[in-house]
Amino acid sequence: MDIQTWTFILVGITFALYIGIAIWARAGSTSEFYVAGGGVHPVANGMATAADWMSAASFISMAGIISFVGYDGGVYLMGWTGGYVLLALCLAPYLRKFGQFTVPDFIGERYYSKTARMVAVFCAIFVSFTYVAGQMRGVGVVFARFLEVDINMGIIIGMGIVFFYAVLGGMKGITYTQVAQFCVLIFAFLVPAIFTSIMVTGNPIPQIGMGSTITGTDTYVLDKLDGLTTELGFTAYTDGSKSMVDVFFICAALMVGTAGLPHVIIRFFTVPRVRDARISAGWALLFISLLYTTAPAVAAFARVNMIETINGPDMKGVAAAEAPGWVTNWEKTGLVSWEDKNGDGKMFYSGDERNEMNINRDIIVLASPELAKLPNWVVALLAAGGLAAALSTAAGLLLVISTSISHDLLKKGFKPDMTDKQELLAARVGAAVAIVGAGYLGINPPGFVAQVVAFAFGLAAASFFPAIILGIFYKKMNKEGAIAGMVSGIVFTAAYIIYFKFINPAASTPDNWWFGISPEGIGTLGMCVNFVVSIVVNKFTAEVPTEVQDMVESIRYPKGAGQAHDH
Repeated sequence: MDIQTWTFILVGITFALYIGIAIWARAGSTSEFYVAGGGVHPVANGMATAADWMSAASFISMAGIISFVGYDGGVYLMGWTGGYVLLALCLAPYLRKFGQFTVPDFIGERYYSKTARMVAVFCAIFVSFTYVAGQMRGVGVVFARFLEVDINMGIIIGMGIVFFYAVLGGMKGITYTQVAQFCVLIFAFLVPAIFTSIMVTGNPIPQIGMGSTITGTDTYVLDKLDGLTTELGFTAYTDGSKSMVDVFFICAALMVGTAGLPHVIIRFFTVPRVRDARISAGWALLFISLLYTTAPAVAAFARVNMIETINGPDMKGVAAAEAPGWVTNWEKTGLVSWEDKNGDGKMFYSGDERNEMNINRDIIVLASPELAKLPNWVVALLAAGGLAAALSTAAGLLLVISTSISHDLLKKGFKPDMTDKQELLAARVGAAVAIVGAGYLGINPPGFVAQVVAFAFGLAAASFFPAIILGIFYKKMNKEGAIAGMVSGIVFTAAYIIYFKFINPAASTPDNWWFGISPEGIGTLGMCVNFVVSIVVNKFTAEVPTEVQDMVESIRYPKGAGQAHDH
């Protein structure tokens, strides 16, 4: 069977499964819509968290970045993994103990202020919109290739599907759908990686294969990559071109941005007890590591195969008439194109003026089985996995947007007398509006998938993280300090990103960046601005009410702790 037939079969089966689960577990109340009724098993929640966490950026784009830029792409890998650990250990159990539905709920209650809640609602919607735009782009990339349509059409199809099961199921439907999506995406990512590792190095474990010699030679995979990339005018694959300052700031922004991401934090409200929140965080870390440790190997193997299939074994190019199948397949989507600059009728790929190929880095993972000439069903399986990754995160983000609008903006803000039914309707309308907005940003993206997602993490780092950390660990932080910090952090970070990405992209060079920090890393500086403003304003404004200080104390210490010493 051809790739398209296999894709329709496998994607059709997985979609039938997701929609079946969404109908079986659809939400009947706001509690089920927001936090799945709080009764999800820790292992299931670990899988759902991992699926929520491993978005189109992780599945589709991260290995693509590493494949194209080598060592520098590792900042995404390190930042996102480290960030999850930070979230699981420092924030999740405390937020779960606090027992509110959403991050704006936590901030509104902790900072005893409707204004603080409204600022947090704005930040949650802004961050989630930026992030979901990256997911819609990822969905579009998958549909474009496997339905052989233009990428914009692919995004519109994706919008319809996300709308159906996010709006119908709420968190209860999404949680169990995400368990299934995790199983699909991890299987889809590992199977081609294992096959390719066996073909290239003879080793079935991709993580070890990446550091092994190529079958039948004494050459190591990474040595060969370094040789190929430098010969073709690229920087050496294992060398970094970013400054240490920028690497540190991007890594830190991704880490602390993770810890402030509303759609991941809300997952820890779906388990019965605080202890279960810790256990599910541990399971999720194990599940996430399966994909994250495999991505660099997928990237390295795909890079070797890509260069060799385009340039041929003699590195002089391949005749266009004999173009590899993956090139002709992806040309239909507009994500790969060829321009015969020297008129020799041969394709040539390099990092200098000789280059004739324009290849979108978001295609690498989906194209990797075709690059390695794997069976058609493996190519189709990867399509199903890519869709599972993008759709699971998109659904989680849309839920954050819809609950921020219905629960925080309306119920806790402008319309406190809403009935349960009206609130549920408002949540669904909010999700529908969000999908349209996200679709627009997916069609007109401000960068490739992982880059757009990095901006979202930077915005979360600059707005939520300090307010949450200070709210938990500094009981004297008052509402004026938190509000001033959140506003200054997100305004500073958004202004920097918008200037260099939209207003004056030509100026986006290390020479023009502040302290050499790229827009992807500026969230760390925004976070520092937030912390400083919060603490300074806090010093010159009213003290926190005693009952709020007692509440913060009770979140951090169980009742009765330390009482034995008093007697």
